[in-house]
Amino acid sequence: MSFFRTLLFLGLLSGSLIGSNSHATITGEMIMIRSSEAFPETMSLLQEAIRKQGYELSRVQRVDVGLSAKGYKTDKYRVVFFGKGKQIQQLSKDYPQLIPYLPLKIAIFAEGDNTILISSNPAAYNDLFKLPTLKPVFDQWFKDITEILKSVQIQN
Repeated sequence: MSFFRTLLFLGLLSGSLIGSNSHATITGEMIMIRSSEAFPETMSLLQEAIRKQGYELSRVQRVDVGLSAKGYKTDKYRVVFFGKGKQIQQLSKDYPQLIPYLPLKIAIFAEGDNTILISSNPAAYNDLFKLPTLKPVFDQWFKDITEILKSVQIQN
């Protein structure tokens, strides 16, 4: 299942998967949080948290337009791409099999009065690639993404 299909599936089921608690939910391949803040405020907090964690924003892609065109009911839905430029370039060169997973991504979408944030769990990449030299990178990404999501939630 593609990353975006997985996000869509989880987005449609988010109410039952995430609940209304205030901590990150880690379900193997995904990390999710729910924010009680409106989408625009949460989007702003997310971008600020990404920068504070030492990453650069690559781009923000609107997904809601495409989903609406396919008949899905959605309010606001974006994917925020981010990373460390030199690290991404080096990893792409040394490990081209990582290219589909770069840069890192966090999906953010409105669900009623709440905002949901979902990311792949980079720690799961250890099982996928089985490259011991990359384990510290994947573990650091996991730590950083978890911190980014927690800091967005703490601001709420």
